[in-house]
Amino acid sequence: MNNDSSSRIVVHLKKLIAAAAPGAKLPSTRSLVAEYQASPVTVQKALQTLTAQGLIESRPGVGTFVGAVRSARPSDYGWQTSALRSPQAPLPSASGTMRDVPNDAIAFHSGYPARELLPERLVRAALTRAARGDAALFRAAAAGLPELQSWFAHELGASAPAGTAPPNPSDVVVLPGSQSGLSSIFTALAGSGRPLLMESPTYWGAILAAAQAGVQVVPVPSGPEGPDPVELARAFDETGARLFYAQPNYANPTGAQWSAERAEEVLDVVRAKGAFLVEDDWAHDFGITSNPMPLASRDDSGHVVYLRSLTKSVSPSIRIAAVIARGPARERILADRAAESMYVSGLLQAAALDVVTQPAWQTHLRGLRHQLQSRRDLLVTSLREHVPQAHLEQIPKGGLNLWARLPDGTDLDRLARDCETAGVIIAAGREWFPAEPAGPFIRLNYSGTNPGAFPEGARIIGRMLERNGG
Repeated sequence: MNNDSSSRIVVHLKKLIAAAAPGAKLPSTRSLVAEYQASPVTVQKALQTLTAQGLIESRPGVGTFVGAVRSARPSDYGWQTSALRSPQAPLPSASGTMRDVPNDAIAFHSGYPARELLPERLVRAALTRAARGDAALFRAAAAGLPELQSWFAHELGASAPAGTAPPNPSDVVVLPGSQSGLSSIFTALAGSGRPLLMESPTYWGAILAAAQAGVQVVPVPSGPEGPDPVELARAFDETGARLFYAQPNYANPTGAQWSAERAEEVLDVVRAKGAFLVEDDWAHDFGITSNPMPLASRDDSGHVVYLRSLTKSVSPSIRIAAVIARGPARERILADRAAESMYVSGLLQAAALDVVTQPAWQTHLRGLRHQLQSRRDLLVTSLREHVPQAHLEQIPKGGLNLWARLPDGTDLDRLARDCETAGVIIAAGREWFPAEPAGPFIRLNYSGTNPGAFPEGARIIGRMLERNGG
């Protein structure tokens, strides 16, 4: 809660409530306005906060009363153990990157850009316009708003080489965020118990989606240039897999971008094996010193299932993404999405479309490129100065993260605890590995708040690493 007049009233009223009997009547709104020298709106805001916390209850026409105390007996959920039995597969816990931390912490753990890197004015204006339009009242089509489908198709088709047919708008299925898309793709195209090849390391959310879908994940090692095509072909042959999940552009967590040559080699392997490549282009809008080169733009035979999200680049509150797939694969994905959520909020779709079709969107992206570069370079410089033991295999050409290997034997759990105690939040790298980690890594996000604290954050990491024995 903000430290404003309403929060001051809440604090005072909580003391009054604590000393009062259950059901006691509180002073009237008019009395509270006079007592606290506040506006009626401010007093109402304080009362709404206390009501939401269950401390008071309002009776229209009568007054506001202290909430009744209800004695709760311990709940027994033991029967569920028998009803649910053991899970078919152990599910990974929620990622530490999603946890909330104190405002004064130096946070390197999150996967989302800071507020100042978002097109805030565009988003607010778009939401206002969308709320006034028909999208606020009517159900959207299962595959998405036609105009938004066209935009996603045009974006991918703009980079298609000569001789390659661009996607049609009808190939697009709009999603409520890319995470739901991953779940549907793995369920519809692989299926429970079937093998799924996956880069290692890779996005923790893809690992979670695979576990939820019940597929059998087979890690394929991937480096700065991408996976070795020979290793990939062998994995296809040994497992019989027909699905490979990858991030060719600015991979999370490593920041790797495949070369054009490697991309063609991987695509050749996928075609030869009669398989699908699930291309997660999550960082399409976060290029720094290069531009993204989607593999899907070079494929018109349906081998590449393309996934692009606007959640991180537009706003975390506008969870809009799209999958572009051709042929029966698209129909299976759409059927799974329709069964899961029926359709995506037309209001959010209209707002997302509004943002990305404004002339100011491209202006924002150009400015974002420079801001990300300065933040990335500051964090790299800070690590080299204060954490020389951390090895950066590459400086990413885009994305939001640095991927650093620490000395062998580093106790990552202890390091993370020590850093957090000192006010720095880091993300241990193990959750980006589908199997055992290949070493002690940490992922550091350079798009978070307060980049001016990067040098101090690196200094603390270096000091704690030395204490750790690194």
